[in-house]
Amino acid sequence: MGLTDIRDRVAKAEAAAGRAPGSVQLIAVSKVQPLERVEAVLEQGHRVFGENKVQEARGKWPAFMERFEGVSVHLIGPLQTNKARQAMELFSAIHSVDRPKLAQTLARLAQETGACPDLFIQVNTGEEEQKAGILPGEADAFIAEVRALDLPLKGLMCIPPVDETPSLHFALLGKIAARNGLEGLSIGMSSDFEEAIAFGATHVRVGSAIFGERDYG
Repeated sequence: MGLTDIRDRVAKAEAAAGRAPGSVQLIAVSKVQPLERVEAVLEQGHRVFGENKVQEARGKWPAFMERFEGVSVHLIGPLQTNKARQAMELFSAIHSVDRPKLAQTLARLAQETGACPDLFIQVNTGEEEQKAGILPGEADAFIAEVRALDLPLKGLMCIPPVDETPSLHFALLGKIAARNGLEGLSIGMSSDFEEAIAFGATHVRVGSAIFGERDYG
């Protein structure tokens, strides 16, 4: 397995779902990966990456961005309000907007700086107590609130519960997005990204299948 294989599988899943070639953005999730593995994927021409933590990304990506043109890094993990400014400076997109206080902070900083990354609202489709995200029943109101703050809201993101069928959660997120006129769906990881593409994913987040298993040692 590796980048070439995953790209091929994404292309085949797009075709099988009747999607246009290139309509799905592959985010290579580089969190906790050794720098040499990340560099190898950059050398293969990939330019879109995902990170879970602001601090780790700050230590990793500025140097790579100087060496490789066109790199964009997406924050896919939870964002603390006090790290919002740093996140806005580094990331091209934030997939984890999950509460009013964070949205208000991002709006204030966007007014101050005149710029803001693309934003995705994280929905806790499984209503899991330990997981971040707005609850499905509160999603419509929160989407309206984010839009009222004049933020660049592109879509929704979810991480299905590990012991449930992902397609049920992809379908639920798709319904919430459709009724709110949102096109972006950040769904699908290494184990289920082809299924996610069939359910309309615009962004898939694939880590271990590209880089190899992480060593959290």
